[in-house]
Amino acid sequence: MKPYFACLAIALTLTLAYFSGGEADGKQVPPNGAAKQRKVVKTDQEWLKQLTQDQFLVTRRKVTEPPFSGQYVHVKGKGVFECVCCGAELFNTAAKFDSGTGWPSFFRPIAANRVDRQMDYSDGSPRIEVVCNECGAHLGHVFDDGPAPTGLRFCINSLSLKYVPDAKTKAASTSKKMKGKTAKNTKVAKNTAGKNAKSNATAKTTKQSDAAAKDDPAADSESAKAESAKAESAKADAGKSDSAAADDDTNDKPAPQAKAKKTTKPQSDD
Repeated sequence: MKPYFACLAIALTLTLAYFSGGEADGKQVPPNGAAKQRKVVKTDQEWLKQLTQDQFLVTRRKVTEPPFSGQYVHVKGKGVFECVCCGAELFNTAAKFDSGTGWPSFFRPIAANRVDRQMDYSDGSPRIEVVCNECGAHLGHVFDDGPAPTGLRFCINSLSLKYVPDAKTKAASTSKKMKGKTAKNTKVAKNTAGKNAKSNATAKTTKQSDAAAKDDPAADSESAKAESAKAESAKADAGKSDSAAADDDTNDKPAPQAKAKKTTKPQSDD
């Protein structure tokens, strides 16, 4: 219950400040969400044609984007945040700070009349809603736990904003992108040149070898002679092998046996 009473106390304080002519961070705080005629008025169908579905849900249906999901949570550099619906300038990066909540946070708008504040009881507890003063787009909520000099924290949805960097920041960003692109192109060109050089060297070597063979017939003759000699040597070795095999066959045959001589018996004297 403590958070509820704390929020209620904040709401009552701001309301009393408004009725008593007091100011919070130099700007009067409207006490309620009474309907107010805006300068920019469109139908839901017209907004849907202009916005993405997520932008429409946040700005026209007061849905809150998940924390740390917005593209402007950690944005740096100098520039202005405009209303994504009507283009009104709302916040300056000079007033942006890291609240650790997961939503872009500012301690003041660009000017008091750029945003409107009204009571919000949609979640059962009183909060102070922040809307665009030009078109009534829901931006977020404001709390009293911000840094000096205002002590306020405008907790804003990234989907409600459009970041427009100043000329210097934009030029630096463009230069950085161009340097990265140039470095990448240089690396690709260097690799391609290396491959081409290697290919050219190989082609040159092959061409030189072919030219040398064509211009030196003696080398071709010597090569032919060497091949012929090699063939003759192989033929001679084959002949020797056949002769040796024949000798082996001869040695393996059994030796012929000597023919026995016929013996004549001497006649007796009787």
